[in-house]
Amino acid sequence: MENAPERPLPDAARRALAEAAERRAEYERQAAELAKTREIAGRDGPEPVRYGDWERKGIATDF
Repeated sequence: MENAPERPLPDAARRALAEAAERRAEYERQAAELAKTREIAGRDGPEPVRYGDWERKGIATDF
């Protein structure tokens, strides 16, 4: 099977790809910044909302 010749992208598609790349870069920058911060006086153990429930001393409460 031969490779088809690559067609040029329309301007709208190029703009959309550029916007997506900017959003992705911003998201990754925010995620890296958030990863640097630590929670102050947070709970020990696993994340309490891992199943959509809040668990405290063995009792699970739905939000």
